[in-house]
This record gives sequence, structure tokens and C-alpha cells, in this order.
Amino acid sequence: MQQIYDTRAPKKPTNVSINSDLLEKSRSLGINLSAALERALAEQVRAEQRAKWQRENAGPIQAYNRFVEENGTFSDGARKF
Repeated sequence: MQQIYDTRAPKKPTNVSINSDLLEKSRSLGINLSAALERALAEQVRAEQRAKWQRENAGPIQAYNRFVEENGTFSDGARKF
């Protein structure tokens, strides 16, 4: 899978606010907060980038789908199934 960010970039300290009960439970379970946040943030970034791409390309995708509905695809005559 293609990386959505440079995983070799240096770490940067930051402050975040987290529900105190959730923080306590995660610490008691030995969850690495930095790693968990990075994974969750990467998933969110990936989802937002995908949604943005879909919004930006909605018109061309609809146009292509209309073209295929009206004209078929190049390989329609060559398929054996």
C-alpha cells in the first residue's frame, strides 16, 4: 500500500487533550499513545484524501460512465465471456 505521508520524517512533540478516563484505561493496557494516534490520524487523512479526490473527479467520472453506457467499452467486442 502506498504511504500517505513520509514515515521517515522526524517526530514532533505536540499537546493533545484526551478524555481522562480513556487515557487512564489506555495506559493501564500498555497502549502506545503516539503509535495509536499516528495510525488513527493516518486513517483519517487517507479517508479525507479519498473523499476529496472523489469530489474533485465526480464530473469526469459521471461523464465517463455516461459514455460507457451509450457506447460500451473498447474491449466489448474482444471479450470471450
